[in-house]
Amino acid sequence: MPARILHLSDLHTGTREDPEIERAVAALVERASPELIVASGDLTHRGRPEQHERAARFLRGLGPPLVVIPGNHDIPYTFPARFTRTFAEFERHWETTVPVYRSEVLHVVGLNSVRPWRHQSGGLRQRQIDQAARLLGEANDGALRVAVLHHHLIGAPWRTRKKPVARRNHVLGSLVDAGAELILAGHIHQAAVSERREFEVSTGGERGVTVAIAPGLGQPRPHRRGEARGLHLFEARSESLRVETYVWQAGDWGLTAARELPRGRRPLRRPAEGAAQTVP
Repeated sequence: MPARILHLSDLHTGTREDPEIERAVAALVERASPELIVASGDLTHRGRPEQHERAARFLRGLGPPLVVIPGNHDIPYTFPARFTRTFAEFERHWETTVPVYRSEVLHVVGLNSVRPWRHQSGGLRQRQIDQAARLLGEANDGALRVAVLHHHLIGAPWRTRKKPVARRNHVLGSLVDAGAELILAGHIHQAAVSERREFEVSTGGERGVTVAIAPGLGQPRPHRRGEARGLHLFEARSESLRVETYVWQAGDWGLTAARELPRGRRPLRRPAEGAAQTVP
């Protein structure tokens, strides 16, 4: 059986909660039966206690295990709480800002890229990267190794003022070298998916690495062009990773794109019939 991950991001609870969307997410979870749900930050809009409460109730109500990390909107908006109680409310619900999920087929490591002195931009210290590398190295053989952070590592398809994580090249290279096969983020409310061989020169024998950004589940700025409403569903098999992008259309989730990407060191080939398979 393939391992499935549902990736949500940028709920922005406290702006425009939509019960119809919440019911549709629950229905998609029931149909797809993901082993794990990943929520990559901005659960709330202003980091207020009641917003954290509502976001946690919604996510836990979906049923499957959760990996939840903070985004820049999940900390207090006002001084001095932004610096004195930065993650207190988040940790009250989720215990840690750097969760780890382990199973026979999935190994997911969360990173906290939020910097309280910067409202939008994020970064990771070297010790955080080293810790993530150590944790990724503990995965079971064959398990999909996943790293999750809030701030994006690949560019937005539509122009945005939001900057990627600081030292992007170093962070991305370090996670790839540490064995991550799938790197997830949010922040820009736009979907983007790219495989390592699409942004790094291939010399042969590289492991497949997919970098993906989920569109926002919430819509705090409904009239701003370039902010989508959707989510990603990942299905991992031993030699391939399927990514399905769903967007909110006409009261339900519409499948708008599906990609098949390689795992391991062999690229995909296009078979005469059926789904994509790896080179034998």
